[in-house]
Amino acid sequence: MSTEPPETPEDAEPGSADGTPAEGAQVSEAEAELAAQRLERERIERRKAERQAPVEAGGKLSGTAADLLAAVRAVESGRKPAATVFEEERPAPRRPAPEPVRRAPAVAPAVPAAGAVEGVRGVLAQGGAPEGLAVQAAAVWGEGAAEVLRSDPWQLLRIAGVRPEQADTFARALLDTGADPGDGRRGRSVAVWLLEQAATAGHTVLEPAALAEALGRQGVAEPEEAVQDAIAEGDVLVFQDALGEAGEDGERPVRVLVGLERYAMAEESLADGLARLMNSATERNGAGEEWERAAASAEGPAGELIRAVAGHGLVLHTGGEASSVEPAALLDAAHALGMRAWAAAHGPLGRARLAALVEGPGVATVGGLLSGAEGPGRDADGAWDVDLLVVLDAPQLDVEAAALLTESLPDGARLVLSGDPGVLWSVGPGRVFADLLAARVCPQVASRRPDPGPLGELVSGIGVGELNQVAAPGKEVVIVPVRDAGEAVHRTVQLVVDSVPRAIGVPAEDTQVITPGHGGAVGTRVLNAALKERLNPGPGRFGGFDPGDRVAYSPAPGRTLPGRVVRADGEGLHLECAGEDVVVPRERVESTLRHGWALTAHQAVGCRWPAVVVVLPGDAVPALSRPWVYTAFGRAGRHLSVVHGVEQALPRAVAEVTAKPRTTRLPVLLAPQVPAGTGD
Repeated sequence: MSTEPPETPEDAEPGSADGTPAEGAQVSEAEAELAAQRLERERIERRKAERQAPVEAGGKLSGTAADLLAAVRAVESGRKPAATVFEEERPAPRRPAPEPVRRAPAVAPAVPAAGAVEGVRGVLAQGGAPEGLAVQAAAVWGEGAAEVLRSDPWQLLRIAGVRPEQADTFARALLDTGADPGDGRRGRSVAVWLLEQAATAGHTVLEPAALAEALGRQGVAEPEEAVQDAIAEGDVLVFQDALGEAGEDGERPVRVLVGLERYAMAEESLADGLARLMNSATERNGAGEEWERAAASAEGPAGELIRAVAGHGLVLHTGGEASSVEPAALLDAAHALGMRAWAAAHGPLGRARLAALVEGPGVATVGGLLSGAEGPGRDADGAWDVDLLVVLDAPQLDVEAAALLTESLPDGARLVLSGDPGVLWSVGPGRVFADLLAARVCPQVASRRPDPGPLGELVSGIGVGELNQVAAPGKEVVIVPVRDAGEAVHRTVQLVVDSVPRAIGVPAEDTQVITPGHGGAVGTRVLNAALKERLNPGPGRFGGFDPGDRVAYSPAPGRTLPGRVVRADGEGLHLECAGEDVVVPRERVESTLRHGWALTAHQAVGCRWPAVVVVLPGDAVPALSRPWVYTAFGRAGRHLSVVHGVEQALPRAVAEVTAKPRTTRLPVLLAPQVPAGTGD
């Protein structure tokens, strides 16, 4: 077993290892953000204790859905043995929204006790697993980690990056009786692992049949029974969501879903928090006449946005790169009204672009807000001292980050989610922005401000499914045909090192390469090796890196910060990321850093560069979709070169291949909590 920096969804395959990166070493942001997530899980445990109602019977169900519900009822009625019952009663999936639980400022996560680490290290060694997993195991199970793994070796799958076949090998070494593929412990652990993999693909829940099918592919002999056992043991939750109106018999159709409590509760918490904001909007810190004067002085959609925010607790704003001037105008208006207004972007480059547009203070990153390293202070209840929060790059919010943001806002605050609906969705679970747009539970303001020039025209066409030829008199768009992978690598290096600097005037350090995946003959690994050899050759004496190397730093799951290596010393590897100094301890270098001359489109979301080279080798066809092309091409500010080896697959992908569906519950969860007419 080995670990390396996280693969983005472009590289992930069904059933592949999670590859979740180790948390960053900065207590001020990455570790503090993870601590906030730990406190979120503690809050979930408190909410579990409050849940009393049993799972309600659904409408007319049959097959696997009926079997799942029968399993739940058997547990509730006591027909199942005590050893296999839930530790507590499982509730109906919805309930009235509770009072929000305020979170205290994040603190550094606790370090596992040395004794626990040593104990689990011995078990790992006995089972042939890397002893380096000991710290992670001790962090998950604490003092009892060694006993947990000894009694149920397949629990090793709870550690990020471990695959079923590796857990099987570990189990065979530990169990005297051998590792029976039909062992119920294996089926339950693989079910949980598959739901974690589904989360990396964006799902917060799955249909039972989909989970059972995936279990069958992992060699579980009785997959439906494994799902039922996982539910009975409390490892997996089952939900019934009413759909549509009741039929003539008075019963409403029901959709049955299964999921992990972590993501299901985050989605419910998000729905509760959004409903609270929508239902508690006030005219606080600014009378209606003052808002109207501010709106009247703004242009077009900016004025519409200000009017919408004046009377609503939640507003959605959509548009491309050029439309960021409208949230900036809103922030300036709010500051002029004396409001405590803040904005947050996905990463430091987005924050820098927004800060250049806003006259006053109040610009942060989402990660910085959540960790407490940036943003407003908190009141006595743990809520931010803020009247308005504007979140840019909103499509990148997964349900956990969105829940944390929403719960940190006080009653009466206003939340604006702004972003381009055409870009790739979040790396983490959920499709928060798209779900809210589809649910139509709040005002939506669409920008009519087009991105300028030939690049803007090209990207706008892609957004509606058309790959148009555009006039590019200044070589804003250049197509470079290639026949094979070797030629694709050669031409990419040539473009970055020579052609773009000479013909366009953009130096290599301001040119970004984007390719569909990390692996393959023209993935980020191959391209980064070729570009390093030309642009910054060196032995990689600091964990594979040299001063001057461009890197992609992943301080937490779903976030990538482009940067550059400055130096290395006893503290670790020193980086410069968007003007900020970052230190990565040497033990975190392997798990959080990649070379960054070439990135995937998911890693590049939220960033823009003067010049971009998009590489589309012949083996990239399965990865291409309209959102991928829209995102990759849209990262270019002045110039775009396309190394083109996919022929007609590119226009077909733009015209026909839309975003992969994600199974979520947010629209259904919001519906009963939002007053009629809120979305008008």
